[in-house]
This record gives sequence, C-alpha cells and structure tokens, in this order.
Amino acid sequence: MTLTWSPSRRGPLGVYLHIPFCRQRCSYCSFNTGPYRPAAMDRFHSALLDEIDLVGEAAWAGDVTIGTVFFGGGAPSLLEPIELETILDRLRKRFALDPGAEVTVECNPESLTRAKAEGYRLAGVNRLSLGVQSLDDDLLVRLGRLHSSDDARRAFDAARSAGVDNVSLDLMYGLPGQDVARWESTVRGVLAWRPEHLSAYALTLDEGSRWAGEGVAGLPGEETVTAQYWALARMAREAGYEHYEISNYARRGFRSRHNQVYWRAEEYLALGPGACGFLGDVRYGNVKPVERYCAALEAGGLPLGTHEVLTPAQRKAEKVILGLRLSDGVPLAWLEDARPLVETWASLGLLEVAGDRCRLTEAGFLLSDSLFVHLL
Repeated sequence: MTLTWSPSRRGPLGVYLHIPFCRQRCSYCSFNTGPYRPAAMDRFHSALLDEIDLVGEAAWAGDVTIGTVFFGGGAPSLLEPIELETILDRLRKRFALDPGAEVTVECNPESLTRAKAEGYRLAGVNRLSLGVQSLDDDLLVRLGRLHSSDDARRAFDAARSAGVDNVSLDLMYGLPGQDVARWESTVRGVLAWRPEHLSAYALTLDEGSRWAGEGVAGLPGEETVTAQYWALARMAREAGYEHYEISNYARRGFRSRHNQVYWRAEEYLALGPGACGFLGDVRYGNVKPVERYCAALEAGGLPLGTHEVLTPAQRKAEKVILGLRLSDGVPLAWLEDARPLVETWASLGLLEVAGDRCRLTEAGFLLSDSLFVHLL
C-alpha cells in the first residue's frame, strides 16, 4: 500500500516527522502527544521506518528531492542520536535528500546535552529549535515545563559548543501573571544570546489542552498582550532581526526554510502519528493514537486517517492568506477580487502596496486573524 496522491510538481518537498512522546504534558499543550516510555519509543521508531519505506515505494518518490526536514512533537529530543540517524538514513535511502537540506529538530532544554547536540549534528541535523518559552522560572513551573531558565541557557550553550550554528528559540507571551515588564525581561535575555531565529506566540487556549478544559486564572488583558507584541517587535528590530512572518523573527539569511514551505502553500510529506501533509490538491493526516499508528504499519498498511481534496477556490484562498503571513506579501493580482478590502486596509495603515505586490504592515500582522476572516 502506497500513497495514492502525488505531488503536482517535481520540485523539493518538505518532510514533517511527528515524534509524539513527552515526559510531561504542558498545561497549554493541545498537540498529539503521549507519555514517554522506552518500549513505546522502540515500537514507534520501528513503525516510523516502515512508514518511510511504504511512502518511498510511491511511483513518484524517485523523482522528487527533499529540501527540508522537520522533527516536531512532542519532544523529538527524546530520540537518541543513533535513533535519529537511522531515521535520516532511511529517508536518504528512499528519497533524494538535498545535500543542502535544512534539517531541524525541536528540543526541550532539559533533554538537550552537548553530546546529544553533537550526535544530532553528525547525523545531519543543521538546525535546532529550543522550546524556551520563558526565562521566568515561576512562569515555567506554571506552564508545566520541566526546565528552568538556567537549563535553557545551558541547552543553548550546549548547541553552540556542539557546532550548531543555526538555533531558533520558541517563546510565549500573554501568559498568566505576565505583565509587560516580565515579558521584556525574557526578550532582553534571549536576544543577548544572539540566536539566529525567534518564534513567539501569544497563548491560545486550544481545545484538548488542560487549561482549555479547566480554565486558568490571571490571564493578561488584550491591551497588555498587544503591548507585549509591540515590545517584541521593537526589541527584535533594534537587535537586527527581520520580522518576516507574523510570529517569527530571523537574522539575515536564517529564515525557517521549512516553515516557509507551509506559508507559501507548497507541498510536504507527513510521517508519524497525527502528522498532516499536503500533496497535489490533497491535504491528509495520519491517525493520531500511537497504538493505531503502529498497528497499521505492522499490518503492512499506511496509517492514513483523514484526507480532503481542495477546490481551486480553496487553494487560491489559502495561498493568499498564508502568503500574507509573510513580510514578502503576495502579488496584488491575487487580491483583484478584494480590491475594496485592499483599499480600506491600506487607508488604515494595515497593508502596503508597492508596485505589483502587497503586504501587511506590523499593525496588520497584529490584526491578521480578524482581517483574514474577510478573505474567506
């Protein structure tokens, strides 16, 4: 059994691999995760290799190259270097992995050592994404994180000493009890480390998280969250970072190539339980429970759970909305049917038109969710 859908072009594909295990589920987390157990990891690892083999048997697999690889989760840094190396080797066996491919691993600070970072690098990883979230130890405890601010700095230093020269840090704002000064302290601290990339997200209480079900006290008001957004934008700009996507900042030359696959509505493979992919005009997802995922592969089948065929109109709307998430913007012609909206947003300082392209401003980024509703 192989994938019945094929890419629409033979250009580079992205690959997303979901590693579903965590030592502890965070209070805000709504991702597809489960408790870490060595036996469960062993079974999953074997199943993931089988999935790579099955997908690699598709008729088109030999005609495409892999341009980016992203290990997400969960906590992918629970993988030992030899386990990760085996996965990358299997990808290289089944697909043409570009020698210059961007290969990213998400890491929890408490599980990243210098030896592990060096092992990842030697296996072919050239980018690490550290889930720092905050440098406020009280907030880290409340979030359910297992690391401290000192652990986060040690993990960053471990990556550097292991020779990793492309490190991204994940941060969160809008957290309970977090005022603007506490947020600025975290931003000031991580900017002093000079990472290549920052991702910063306002807290959302998504269905499936403990806080969404139980509630959480002390959340800051909208004015405070807005002030935190503007503080980060200002501080990152002053430190020389490009605000290239709504929630992402990079030093020159260090944009996340894999995430730009998503924002440019390009195609990517999904591997692992609950992973979602996009090929041709089909968005698909694997089954989420690890047990079902492994059982399907052990029975010789792919663990496919859902799929949706997008209409041309849906594809166009997605390309516009995702493209407007980037500071590069989109061709003005893509918004020809929405000219009144463009003019209104431009008059309000939310959008800029330059030649044949248009892009959201910083203020437009902040209001993007409400703006995009009008494009659907």
